[in-house]
Amino acid sequence: MKIKAPLIIEITFLVIAFLIYFITGNDFYIYNFVYIGTALAIGIGLLVNGYKYGRNIVMFGIGCYLLIFLGIIGHENMLISGFWYYLFLGVFEAAVIHFLVAKIAGPLLFGRGWCGYACWTAMILDLLPYKAPKNPRKNYGYIRYVLFIIIFTFILGLFLFKIPNLEIIMYYTFILGNIVYYVLGISLAFIFKDNRAFCKYVCPIAVFLKISSYYSLLRVTVDEDKCVNCNMCLKNCPMDVDMLNNSRKRVNGTECILCGECIRNCSVNALDM
Repeated sequence: MKIKAPLIIEITFLVIAFLIYFITGNDFYIYNFVYIGTALAIGIGLLVNGYKYGRNIVMFGIGCYLLIFLGIIGHENMLISGFWYYLFLGVFEAAVIHFLVAKIAGPLLFGRGWCGYACWTAMILDLLPYKAPKNPRKNYGYIRYVLFIIIFTFILGLFLFKIPNLEIIMYYTFILGNIVYYVLGISLAFIFKDNRAFCKYVCPIAVFLKISSYYSLLRVTVDEDKCVNCNMCLKNCPMDVDMLNNSRKRVNGTECILCGECIRNCSVNALDM
C-alpha cells in the first residue's frame, strides 16, 4: 500500500505528459502534468505513510496552480464552462485536456482522485470544521444535473447568438463562477454541517466523474477477514461511501475521493488502496 498507489499515479501522469506532448507538440504539457502527477504521488505517499495533512498540502499546491497561475494569471477558464467553450471552438487544449485527464478518462484509473487531491474549491472546504458528516445524506443530487444543463446551455447560447468578445466573457465567467462556488460551498457546509455538501449536491463536474469512477482501477477495498465491524471507516468518510462492501455497486461507491480517512481510522488495517 505504501508505494503501490503513488507509483501508479506517477507513472500514469508521466505517460499522459508525453502522450499529450507528442499530440500537441507543446512542451508545456510535459511540465504541467509531471508537476501535477508528482504532487499527487507525493501527497498519496505522505498520506498512506501516516502524515495527516499530506493531502491538504497537495491540494493547495495543485489547486492554486490551476486557479491562480493557469486561471487568473493565464486567463484560462478551467471550469466546466471553459471545457464547453474550448470544445465548441474545436481547440484541443486548456480545459479540454484538463477535463479529459482529470474528469472524464482519467477517473477510469484513479477515480475521483481529482476531488480529493486537486480541486481548488475543495481545498478550502476541507479546512472547515465538518470533516465527517454530522447529518444523514440528503436526496439533493439532482441539483448537479440541473446546473450542468444550465452551464451547457449558457455556453451554447453564446455561440448560437454569436456573442462578441467571448474570451473576455469566459475569463469573467471563470472569476464569477469560482466566487459563487466558494460562497455556496462554504454556506452549504455550515447549513448541512458537512464540508463536502457542495460536492455531493451541487458540483456539476460530478456528472462526468460518477460515470467513469465506477470502473476506477485505484480503489479502497476491505479485507473482510481483518475487519471487526467497528464502522469507524463509515463514520469518518466525508463522502458517505460504504467501504465495507468491495462491490462496485456499494453505496456512494462512485464518490470515493481517495482521501484515505477510512484507512487512517481503521485500527486493524483492514482497508487498502
